[in-house]
Amino acid sequence: MTESSAGIIIGCDHAAFGLKETIKKYLTETENIRVQDAGAHSEASVDYPDFGIKVAKAVSKKEFQKGILICGTGIGMSMVANRYPGVRAALCNDLFAAAMSRKHNNANILVMGGRVIGDVLALEIVRTWLSTPFEGGRHQKRLDKFDTIGCIA
Repeated sequence: MTESSAGIIIGCDHAAFGLKETIKKYLTETENIRVQDAGAHSEASVDYPDFGIKVAKAVSKKEFQKGILICGTGIGMSMVANRYPGVRAALCNDLFAAAMSRKHNNANILVMGGRVIGDVLALEIVRTWLSTPFEGGRHQKRLDKFDTIGCIA
């Protein structure tokens, strides 16, 4: 485990910049978690895949154990992130999905839609996602199958 792996890497596009800043503050000040900000760094228009790639690559390489991605809907970021080996990015715009993504899927990247949810719900989703443990057992055997999936043509 590297020194970085204990923190969280976070990224967003322009649509979710404000929410990312709110989540960063919560993680550092309330949860005392070190956060690596992969961008975007303003509300200026950007291409969301650039930031999804940064976060997913860092989690895939085990530079970080967990990541958070936010874009307008969360759909694009989750599509980008799940292309990386070892990444299990879950789009969670409610508390139940956040808890289940950890319990049954051991999600290592939380994805949210900044235009779908507000700040208060987003922070509750983050809190739930961080505090919910993976149940293992029958779920681990299912996750092991993920690693056997190669390029399907």
